[in-house]
Amino acid sequence: MSKKLLDVKNLFVNVDEKEILHGVDLSVGKGETHVLMGPNGTGKSTLGYALVGNPRYTVTGGEIWFNEENITGTPVYERARKGMFLSFQNPLEVPGITLSAFIRSALEQRTGGRIRLWDFKKELAKTMELLQMDPSYAERDLNVGFSGGEKKKAEILQMLMLKPSLAILDETDSGLDVDAVRTVSKGIEAYQKTCDGSLLIITHSTRILESLHVDYTHIMVDGKIVRTGDGSLVDEVNSEGFAGYEKDAQ
Repeated sequence: MSKKLLDVKNLFVNVDEKEILHGVDLSVGKGETHVLMGPNGTGKSTLGYALVGNPRYTVTGGEIWFNEENITGTPVYERARKGMFLSFQNPLEVPGITLSAFIRSALEQRTGGRIRLWDFKKELAKTMELLQMDPSYAERDLNVGFSGGEKKKAEILQMLMLKPSLAILDETDSGLDVDAVRTVSKGIEAYQKTCDGSLLIITHSTRILESLHVDYTHIMVDGKIVRTGDGSLVDEVNSEGFAGYEKDAQ
């Protein structure tokens, strides 16, 4: 059995004083890939934001443990330094800082030391080629004027460069065409093979999972995880949908 990297214990979370998560338990082992599925509006993204410490998401009960440390009250930047990464469903535009500078700064914060510019640029170019990104995007302001697909690729680029211990991917395939999904999926597969990290993939679709090895699948309905299984549970959802799980949340 894999050593636990993430251990969520009976987590309750409020957003704007409304309770969204109602006692979530979730454990992710080192090197494992977990998928969190469920209908829209059920709390999947809320869990992702709560895990990385977004202050809008208030933990009212339970605990979040990461690498055997209780991080329930730890600020966002400290969780990032410890190796947590969240890709956004709708990545923000950040004028005034280039994609390259943003990633290099984040890497230096993560490692606590300076990064040689030549080595960084070489690794960045290689990773952008893997994701079929135009090299010119490295010197463009972060996500400014990027298409939806290029924004998602930029998120995966950050993940591959930062090599987090835990990458949480929130609806990364949302709004992507078939070719873009394949490219993003290739990047996630590269993370699985080369970064020795864990993945929590939040999705209500299954397109991005087709070429990935999945260790565990969790179904969330109405702020609760109502079913956990292996990768075959994804096929069950494809054939039967989520309706059959709704009674389990009551």
